Amino acid sequence: MDTTVLIAGAGPTGLTLAIELARRDVAVRLVDKADEYFTGSRGDGLQPRTLEVFEDLGVLDAVLAAGAPPFRMKVHLDGRFVQERTMAETVEPTPAVPYPNAWFLGQSQTEGILRDRLAEFGVRVELGAGLAGFTQDEDDVTAQLSTGETVRAEYLVGADGGKSFVRKTLGIPFEGTTDETIRMLLGDVQAEGLAHDSAYWFATADNPMTGVIFTPLAGTPHFQFGAPLGDEEAATSLPALQARLDAVSGGGIRLHDLAWSTVWRPNVRLAASFRQGRVFLAGDAAHVHPPTGGQGLNTGVQDAYNLGWKLASGSPALLDSYEPERRAVAARVLGVSTAIMEKYTDGDEDAHRRGDETKQLDIGYRGGPLAPASTGALRAGDRAPDAPLADANGKAVRLFELFRGPHATELVFGAGAASGEFPVHRILPAGSAVSGADLVDVGGHAFAAYEATAGRRVVIRPDGYVWSISER
Repeated sequence: MDTTVLIAGAGPTGLTLAIELARRDVAVRLVDKADEYFTGSRGDGLQPRTLEVFEDLGVLDAVLAAGAPPFRMKVHLDGRFVQERTMAETVEPTPAVPYPNAWFLGQSQTEGILRDRLAEFGVRVELGAGLAGFTQDEDDVTAQLSTGETVRAEYLVGADGGKSFVRKTLGIPFEGTTDETIRMLLGDVQAEGLAHDSAYWFATADNPMTGVIFTPLAGTPHFQFGAPLGDEEAATSLPALQARLDAVSGGGIRLHDLAWSTVWRPNVRLAASFRQGRVFLAGDAAHVHPPTGGQGLNTGVQDAYNLGWKLASGSPALLDSYEPERRAVAARVLGVSTAIMEKYTDGDEDAHRRGDETKQLDIGYRGGPLAPASTGALRAGDRAPDAPLADANGKAVRLFELFRGPHATELVFGAGAASGEFPVHRILPAGSAVSGADLVDVGGHAFAAYEATAGRRVVIRPDGYVWSISER
């Protein structure tokens, strides 16, 4: 066997999965057909749940340092400033939710941070090495690369985008629609005359929902732009974009250094299955989203976060759980992003507003194959909340710090025996005297979040969801 897992596609999904495997000492190769790394923004919105995943992967500090919070948008109609708008109100962190707000960072920068982290485990992306074909049997997958190399692996994961070679080779239907009546011009450009501390919307007063939007790309001199298109022929050149902006802004802004541009059409699709034998699909290979709501990249990262520990275990039951858990989530998220897109096409004034439904903090696996039936506000399959604790020396510790790493975690509240199957942490009620390795609940937040009474045991999966809840 040449490697345990072969991943096709080195975008955020493939990189996240490779990190998950590499930090568990699982042999992994990450190949991509591209000859060089993509340098544009594409998916630039990182949702709160993805920030929690990135904390566990050890990349959150770099992501926060390179990115920026959501920008306020300055609306200009007929060349005149008329108001400022926000996508969402800033929410203060709570003990259970440390990162309640979205964060913005261009996709190519996010990928660079993930590549650096992967390299720390001795794994690098293999560019210019696309899949040319593959077969599988009960024991392994044999893949042919465009370099001429043949690779034998226990598993193959297709994270190779919406046009996935892996999905097409498997013959898995990609169910959904492509709407040719809706088109948008997208890309990255520099804009002389616009400050880099705000987003901008330029339109005409008689048609305020159709215009051009510019959003700063943190850490770069570029803006990401977007412009709805009508029935006209769409030119993606810099002069064409300049003319489109001048028509709604009244001039005075000079565009230059166009990094990339494309004409986007709503492609809303969901693979009929996420697995066939030893081959799995993840990210855009399994589901493609409208950009509205910023769900695509985030859902792909969480596909990988769900699949990584299961591949590392090799457990048939865990591997069988990947598709029912993640396909249900993808279907729900597609509904969220599609509903927001429809608001834009209908001209709703609040189409730009975002609520809790886009943060992905409420995504879970209740009722799934790994979630035994339970009762209460917190149940098996739910996201495990964070909470502040302190050790016997008074040092502050968070639950998320205990969860961090490639392991499951068992929490025992108060007195009671632990199973001993996973790393165990005993949490005593607020105000308790603490000794040894025990921890004390600070402010009662842990006991409240986990609805704990003395003797409650909660096992947290490696991907930060509740695995089981039991009482003494």
